[in-house]
Amino acid sequence: MKSNISSVKLHLYHANQCSPKKCTGKKLARFNLLNLFKDSAKIPKGSILLDPTAKQALSPIDNINRGITVLDCSWEHVDELFPKLIKKNLQYRALPFLIAANPVNFGRAFMLTSSEAFAASLFILGYDKQALQILSKFKWGMTFFELNKELLNQYSKANNSYEIIEIQSEYIS
Repeated sequence: MKSNISSVKLHLYHANQCSPKKCTGKKLARFNLLNLFKDSAKIPKGSILLDPTAKQALSPIDNINRGITVLDCSWEHVDELFPKLIKKNLQYRALPFLIAANPVNFGRAFMLTSSEAFAASLFILGYDKQALQILSKFKWGMTFFELNKELLNQYSKANNSYEIIEIQSEYIS
C-alpha cells in the first residue's frame, strides 16, 4: 500500500571509497535530492537500508515513512561494510533482479549504482516521478529505466516481498 507522503526521504551513507567524479550518490547530494551521512550512526532509525545480502526483498508494502538509505561504497568492499551496519533499528531489504545501465557495470545484474538503487526502489514503491527525477541527473539514467521497464512495472504491482521474488524467479529462470 502506498504511503500518503508525496516523496520518499532518501539517505546516503557515504563510505568515501569511490571516485568523486563517478560517485552518483554525491551528485544527487549536490542537487539536494538526498541527505548525505559520513557517520553510520546518523542513519535515521526505522529507515529501509538497501542491503544486497538482506533476506527480504523490497516491496510496495514496506514502511517508508523514515525513508530509504543506501550505502555508497565500492562493490569490492560490500562484504566488509554491510556487517558493520547491522542495527536493530533499520529495515533491511534487498532489491530484486535488475540490470545496471551505469558506464562502470553496464549490463551486469545487481551491480547498481546508488542512484540506480534509489530509482529502482522508488519505482517499485510507486514513486515514479521521484525516480525519474533521480535518473534525469545522469546521461545514462533513462537507459536504466528502459533496460528494466518491464521488470520495474511488474515489481511495482506485487503485493509483498514473496511476490517480488516470484516475479524475479520467473524472469531469470
